[in-house]
Amino acid sequence: MQGRTHTCGELRIGDAGKTVTLVGWFENIRKVSKNLGFVVLRDFYGTTQLVIETEEMMEQFNAINEESTISITGEVRERSSKNSNMETGDIEVVPTEMTVLGKNIHNELPFQINHSKEADENTRLKYRYLDLRNPEVKNKIVLRSQITAELRKSMIEHGFLEITTPILTCSSPEGARDYLVPSRNFPGKFYALPQAPQQFKQLLMTSGFDRYFQIAPCFRDEDARADRSPGEFYQLDMEMAFADQEDVFEVLEDVLPPVFEKYGVYKTAKKPPFMRIPYLEALDTYGTDKPDLRISLKLQDATEVLADCGFEPFKGQTVKAVVAHDFTATRKAIDKVCEEVEMLSGAKAYWFKVGENNEISGGIAKFVKDNAETVIEKLGLKAGDFVGVTAGTLRAAQKTGGALIKVLGATFEQYMEKEQYQFCWIVDFPMYEIGEESGKLEFCHNPFSMPQGGMQGLKDAVANHTELDVLAYQYDLVCNGVELSSGAVRNHDPELMVEAFSVVGLGEDDVKAKFPAMYNAFTYGAPPHAGIAPGVDRMIMLIAGEESIREIIPFPMNKNAMDIMMGAPSTVEEKQLTDVHIRIIEEDLNTTEE
Repeated sequence: MQGRTHTCGELRIGDAGKTVTLVGWFENIRKVSKNLGFVVLRDFYGTTQLVIETEEMMEQFNAINEESTISITGEVRERSSKNSNMETGDIEVVPTEMTVLGKNIHNELPFQINHSKEADENTRLKYRYLDLRNPEVKNKIVLRSQITAELRKSMIEHGFLEITTPILTCSSPEGARDYLVPSRNFPGKFYALPQAPQQFKQLLMTSGFDRYFQIAPCFRDEDARADRSPGEFYQLDMEMAFADQEDVFEVLEDVLPPVFEKYGVYKTAKKPPFMRIPYLEALDTYGTDKPDLRISLKLQDATEVLADCGFEPFKGQTVKAVVAHDFTATRKAIDKVCEEVEMLSGAKAYWFKVGENNEISGGIAKFVKDNAETVIEKLGLKAGDFVGVTAGTLRAAQKTGGALIKVLGATFEQYMEKEQYQFCWIVDFPMYEIGEESGKLEFCHNPFSMPQGGMQGLKDAVANHTELDVLAYQYDLVCNGVELSSGAVRNHDPELMVEAFSVVGLGEDDVKAKFPAMYNAFTYGAPPHAGIAPGVDRMIMLIAGEESIREIIPFPMNKNAMDIMMGAPSTVEEKQLTDVHIRIIEEDLNTTEE
């Protein structure tokens, strides 16, 4: 360790008088005269102030740029002017020797290290190795390590065995685009990076393992969002044999709250049992299947009393209302709320208020006044209430209403108990849905889920053309409005699996071809099993109180799935393409650069 005797965060008043050797980065210098200056030395553990008291030592520091790495040897002494903001603020070190270990040859940095979060994001990502020197940024990665260690420890204590599954596997239709890897030995064939260890963990259950988990890397070629990193992410993947939905819930309700309370910016986490909300009820009550239960506001149906009020956007539509009691905001604040709702949902929100003597005012008041008594009774209104109103198809009215709840909760603190972690389970998801792009019947979530009602339920649904009414033993874990995970009780019956896939137009031969290992394994006797896989990145983002998931990933890609630090994706040599039997047709090549 270059002769280091102490770290830069270690020395205290009791070390005064000792001769020590420190190593680290030369953070900055404040020069008082040609033979007096104050230097901050920083390493992974903290900072220590050095005091230069000779011209010779000042010349050595003048000869190097800030952020060079150095080793100093000197005497510890008590500071006359202590700094309570530094853990080592009671002492200083007077260096007698200084050795340069690694020169920073650049006279200017792309950003000031301690203010790197203020820089443009692409600049931060390009110089991520400098960005990570910022203690505020570094500490998020330290937190990530601590949380994953805690999760691993807890899972092992719950009897789970950590098993790693393959990274190179076959392409599988699991809801997102695969990353494909061409094969050198098998021309024209491809491996795929796993979107999740789904099939492997189910095969482990079929192999006789009882409880499996891993902090699993997953790869999906999808666009970035604030809570989703493109390319790769990690999840706490778990599966349990001879288990059902209740067994999975019991484990996560025991594992997660203590981790959130121990490391979170909020020190209160929902205790078990978590609220369980059926999917359709969540949409109708909260306008979303990712409700933030910290917000007290809910949706009400107002179709009966407002659809025919004469306001054209409501005519023939489903109308939903959000009632906010004791509302005192200005018209300007209301307009801002409506703007944000439209930006989030793509549709307008309307409003009115209830005053003294049940007077209706503001917004669409003139369309409500003639039926005010009925509206007030139906929605349970009283003086001081604000009523936000949305309209459209059922789903559109719900979606806009959900956005309205979210914005009101975030804007006005009386409607949101913010400083806590509120978990809930969304249950009873539909087995099937009509795909937005295809317009055809597709699996709603995981195709390997167990349909409620079993074989007979599926056959009855097909016979009656009510496939969209079939529910599955699928569930989502939601915390503070963020989906942490999807999970399910698995369909372990080969005959039932074939029947489930036939509903979306895939026959037995298709199932055998697409999932040969799983199908064949199930024919040898499979246990009932269930699992889930909470996103580690999203959990850490919530625990750390960060708005962007990229803040808690050591080397994240940017929003366009580019690693601008390493230059990926990049071109490769022609020989590399030839080795894997790939030829690029130039006229069809369309590249986009940042």
